[in-house]
Amino acid sequence: MTGATAAKTSAPIAMSRGGVNLVFATVVLGMLMAALDQTIVSTALPTIVADLGGAGHMAWVVTAYLVTEAIATALAGKFGDLFGRKLVFQVSGAIFILGSIVSGMAHDMTLLIVARGVQGIGAGGLMVTSMALIADVIPLRERGKYQGALGAVFGLTTVLGPTLGGLFTDHLSWRWCFYVNVPLAIIMIVMAAKFIPQLRKDAKPIVDYLGIALVSIGVTCLILGLEWGGQEYAWGSTMIIGLFVGAAVALAAFVVAEFRAEEPMLPMHLFRSNVFTICSILSFIVGFAMLGAMTFLPAFLQYAMGVTATASGLRTLPLVIGLFATSIFSGIVVGRTGRYKIFPIVGTGVMAVGLYLMSTMDEHTGFWEMSTYMMILGLGIGLTMQVLTIAVQNTVPYSDLGTATSGVTFFRTIGSAFGTTIFGTLYTNQLTPNLASALEEAQVVPPAVAQSPEALWRLPYTEIAPIVHAYAESIGYVFRWVVPVAIIGFLVAWLLKQVPLRDSVRAETSDVGGGFSVPDSPDRLVQLENAIGRVIRKLRDRAVPDPDILITAGSTLTRGEAWALGQVRLYERLRGEATVTDIARTHWIPPEVISPVYDRAMQEGLLEYHGERMTLTDAGRGETDLIRAAWRSWLETQLDDWDLTDPEDLVLFDQALDNIATKLLDEADRLEVTPAR
Repeated sequence: MTGATAAKTSAPIAMSRGGVNLVFATVVLGMLMAALDQTIVSTALPTIVADLGGAGHMAWVVTAYLVTEAIATALAGKFGDLFGRKLVFQVSGAIFILGSIVSGMAHDMTLLIVARGVQGIGAGGLMVTSMALIADVIPLRERGKYQGALGAVFGLTTVLGPTLGGLFTDHLSWRWCFYVNVPLAIIMIVMAAKFIPQLRKDAKPIVDYLGIALVSIGVTCLILGLEWGGQEYAWGSTMIIGLFVGAAVALAAFVVAEFRAEEPMLPMHLFRSNVFTICSILSFIVGFAMLGAMTFLPAFLQYAMGVTATASGLRTLPLVIGLFATSIFSGIVVGRTGRYKIFPIVGTGVMAVGLYLMSTMDEHTGFWEMSTYMMILGLGIGLTMQVLTIAVQNTVPYSDLGTATSGVTFFRTIGSAFGTTIFGTLYTNQLTPNLASALEEAQVVPPAVAQSPEALWRLPYTEIAPIVHAYAESIGYVFRWVVPVAIIGFLVAWLLKQVPLRDSVRAETSDVGGGFSVPDSPDRLVQLENAIGRVIRKLRDRAVPDPDILITAGSTLTRGEAWALGQVRLYERLRGEATVTDIARTHWIPPEVISPVYDRAMQEGLLEYHGERMTLTDAGRGETDLIRAAWRSWLETQLDDWDLTDPEDLVLFDQALDNIATKLLDEADRLEVTPAR
């Protein structure tokens, strides 16, 4: 989650539209798999428990994935800067394959949980590098469109995950929830090797290894204590107390380490901001409620209602539909009005109502009644989730933009892990005595049958009624105890300050992906470029002075010459040399088409040939500098709402404008090449 150093970042590689789309397809495949595996196991969990046992550890199948994903997300961005994002993307895919294979082959719950943790490491790397690769290869003007599409893929997995998990479980095996990743990941790695360009930062970033290690230890100890308490060990046992003490010590040490770190994972000064602090708390609560509910709703539907795994996935659609609807609605309204505070207040209140109504469900609750309750919960989550990132991006200094954005996502992921764990602990602690009493009452139902919803519902209802009631009552008990968490969120939301939104935030607030808190690039320079890019995309085409920019710059170049020299400069920056053949191949243009432009530029003394290699002369470099300066001046006139009083922000802002001006000059789809006749 650390911001990048202020060192210069390479511009996106010039690629043809076909090349960009192939990279995007590769990235989508990686994001799809990583996001899908957050929820695909939810409908398979009852069957997994029936096969492997270990009902008390059911929540860890989800929690292990989420915790390691959060940790990997913090590391992957830095490793991408160190070793190149292409390599990190491929290695993450290989780790994901390994975790998927072992998960599918697991024959006990412990091995499955460990394998899911390995999967989570790969998933975190895939998610973060996916967003970073978009910034590397997508032209700035089109970046919002591609990021929105990637965010929509992330959001759609919330619908697809439970449904696909149910289909695999009913018609193949729960193991195919994991095996399906293997061929897809292999295809993705091959595509990455062929189509993704190699690119890394000019400067090496500083990695906060100590901070990441301490927060990982602290969170893991806390989750283990909550998971094992009352199940594996008594709450007052030495083990549980030791885990809680260890968590407290590690997290306290993390805070101290972050104050001293040169590039902290989570800068403590961010918590001086009311908005960041409140949004982090609310993001934690939203993740807590959403993943916890989506993990245990299928179990309720399968055990208490007797539906199949596939049907249990489909029956959770009202929750997701409600979430989608209000997420998009809140983004549109915030973008138009600039007012965001009301949404977390109303959203958390509606969440509390939805959770309470769901706590009243039992085995006799009707289909439409249950669907209404789930939709109410989804409406509340959607109203809250979209605006949290918007509010944070609106208030933090630009030098902290990437760190703060990643921080809110980190808290949501950790909240999801805690929610799943606490839901699981409450469920197990309540189900154990309830099921024991029910089995004693039913007498004719073996314990092994009671653990499998499919086997259970093959028996006459009169025989299984006590067991069905035990499951329904236990899951209702879980939702009842989570209502206070939503109420705390409702009270906290009133403390959120309302600040007028920047144009760069209001320009693009209806993106579906934003509502689902897609893990974003932790690079503050990339975040700043994206923010400026959103303002540019909001402007009408006629406001962008393409035809006049050369006149404004005082340049004597034609548009074709400006593009041609810009390509030479771009290739010199990225690859150290430029040739007509390489530039033509990148843009799928025959070399003969653009050669006359370069020949004319050579005759005018703007570039020189050294064999096939071209270099700009001082005159050529001066012309491109004039055009870049003109673009930069125009950009500054479009950003009236930016108040940069922080010297560090000002340096970063200047650097972002310089990079954007270069990209606007260099993008091939912006200027026409007119060869000499």
